[in-house]
Amino acid sequence: MVAIEEVQGDHDKKNTKPVPPKKKVSSKSTSKESNAKKYNDLMGKMSKEKEKWEDEDKGIGRDERDEMLSQAIDMALEQGRGWSSGEKEAYLEKILDDDFIPPMFATSEEDMERSGLKDAFTSLIYDGESPTSLMLQFRKKAGDSFANGKRNEVGNRQYFRDAINHYYEALAWAEKIEPLQEGDLAQADTDDPTYTKEELGEQKSAICSNIALMHIQLKNWGYARNESRRATEFNKSSVKAWFRLAKAYEMLKNWEDAGDAIDAGLSIKGEENNKDLRKLQKRLEDKIRKARKLRQQRAAARAERVSNVKAVWKYCKDLNIKLGRTSLVTSVTDDDEDDDDQEESRWHQHLPISGVLPTKKSGSEWTWPCMFLYPSHKHSDFVKDFGEDEMLAMRMAQMFPELEDDEEGETAMPWDVNNEFACSKLAVYFEVHHDDEEGDGVVHPESIELLKDQGSCMRFYESSRALKGDEGPEMGNVIRAVERKYLYHQRKRWKAKHGSLWAKPDPCTVVRVHPGCTLIDVLKDSRCVVPNFIVTFIMFPESHPAHEAFLKEHKCLGVLQPESS
Repeated sequence: MVAIEEVQGDHDKKNTKPVPPKKKVSSKSTSKESNAKKYNDLMGKMSKEKEKWEDEDKGIGRDERDEMLSQAIDMALEQGRGWSSGEKEAYLEKILDDDFIPPMFATSEEDMERSGLKDAFTSLIYDGESPTSLMLQFRKKAGDSFANGKRNEVGNRQYFRDAINHYYEALAWAEKIEPLQEGDLAQADTDDPTYTKEELGEQKSAICSNIALMHIQLKNWGYARNESRRATEFNKSSVKAWFRLAKAYEMLKNWEDAGDAIDAGLSIKGEENNKDLRKLQKRLEDKIRKARKLRQQRAAARAERVSNVKAVWKYCKDLNIKLGRTSLVTSVTDDDEDDDDQEESRWHQHLPISGVLPTKKSGSEWTWPCMFLYPSHKHSDFVKDFGEDEMLAMRMAQMFPELEDDEEGETAMPWDVNNEFACSKLAVYFEVHHDDEEGDGVVHPESIELLKDQGSCMRFYESSRALKGDEGPEMGNVIRAVERKYLYHQRKRWKAKHGSLWAKPDPCTVVRVHPGCTLIDVLKDSRCVVPNFIVTFIMFPESHPAHEAFLKEHKCLGVLQPESS
C-alpha cells in the first residue's frame, strides 16, 4: 500500500521537438526585394572585380597577400552563393522583418521565441547536460525546498513556492526526453536512466502530483485540483494523485467529484483499503451521498423539462403557433448597469418571468402565461394560467369589472386615478412583429427573433431558467456570458447592415382583438408571435390620449374577430 503524504520520486516527459516559429509576412515586401537585389548585385560585382584583378595579374605574378585576398574572395563568393533554393530569400525576409528582434536584444521570452533560437540559447546554459539529468537535478532541488519548508519553524511559505518553480522546470525538461521505443536498448554512452513511454508518463505524473502537494501546502485549492487532475491523466494508477485530487475537491466543496476521485483511487489494484482514502471517504460519506442524490434529482427534473418543452413545441407546430424570443440581457459588459438598462428595455416586464411554459392541464386543454401591458399608466399584469378556450371578455371582466351605476364608483387599481379601466372601455391589441423580413438572419436587438426549431426553443428555455437562478449562481454567470455574446453578435450584424443601432425598424403594426375572441383565436392567427412563451396584450382606455398617440405610431391592420362569428 502506498503512503499518501510523501513527495513522489523523479519523472520525465516525452520529448517534443521545438516547432519553428511561423514566418511573418512583412508589409514592406518591396523593400525586402530591393535589399535582396542589392545583395546579389554586390556578390556579382565582387566576382567581376576578382576576374578583372586576375587578368591584370597575368604575367606579373601574385605575392602572398594577393593570394590570401583571392582565397578570401573565393570563400565569400562560395558562402554567398551556397544558399539552397529560396533559403537566402527566406533569411533576408526574416532579418528585415519589422518585428524581428535579434536574440541578443530580446527582452522577454516571447521575443526569444520569435527569434527561433530559444532552444539554442537554453542549450548553451546547460551545455553538456541531458534533459534526463536536468529533470533529476530540478526534482532534487524541489525536494530539498519542500523539506526545508516542512522543517521551517516560522512557517515561511516561500520554500513551497520555490519547490513549485523547480518542479515546473523539471516538468519542462521531462517533456524533452525521448522515450525508448519497443525493442530499443538503453544507450550505452550515458549513465542517465532511460524510460519507456509508460515509465515517462509515471515520472510526469509524479511531478504534477508533487506540484499539487505544494499547492495544498499553500492552500491554493484550485491549482491543486488542476495539477492533480493532470497527474491522473499521465498515470491513472497514481493513488497519491487521486487522494490529492479528492482533497482539493473537498476544500472546494465539490462533494460529488471528491467521491468520484476517492472511488477511482480505491479501484487501483492493491489500494482497495488505502487508509488515507478510506479515512477521507468516511469523513465525506454523507455529503457525497447527498450530492449524488441531488444530481439524480436534477437529472430527473431536467428530463421532465425536456419532455415539457418537446410537448409545447410539437403542439405549437401542429397548430402553426409561432414562438419567438428576445434578448435575455440588456448589456454586453460586466458592469453593474443591467438594472438601469432593464428599466429602459421595451421587454423589461418579460425578463423576470421569461421561460414560463404553457402547460397542459387535462385532456387537450392548455393554459398559457399572459402579460397585459398598460402603456398609458406604465403598469402591467401577469396571468400565469390563461385557458385557451377562455374568452378575453370574461378575463377582462374579472380584472376590470364594470363600475357601479352611481357616480362615486371607483376601480380597484390604485394607479387608475381617473377610473378609466373598466372592461367595456378598453381596447385590446397584439403586436405584429417583423422578423427577418429579408431572410438574412439580421434582427434588431429589441425585436423578436423566431424560434425556428426545437433545439433553439430548448436552449432559450434553459437559459431563461438559469438566469433566474434555478441552476445556481455559477451556471447563471455562464449563461449570462453566453447571452451577452449573443446580444453582442446581434448588435454587430445589425450595425454591419444598417450602420447604427439607432437605425431601428419601423414600429410594429398591431391587430385589435375583439373581446369575444378566445385565447386560441389569437394564438392561431398567422400574424401573432408569442415572445418568450408569454402571450402579450396591450390595453388602452378608449378615450385616453395615449391610445390616440399609439395608433398614430402603430398602424392597425384590423380587428381580429371570434372564430365562431
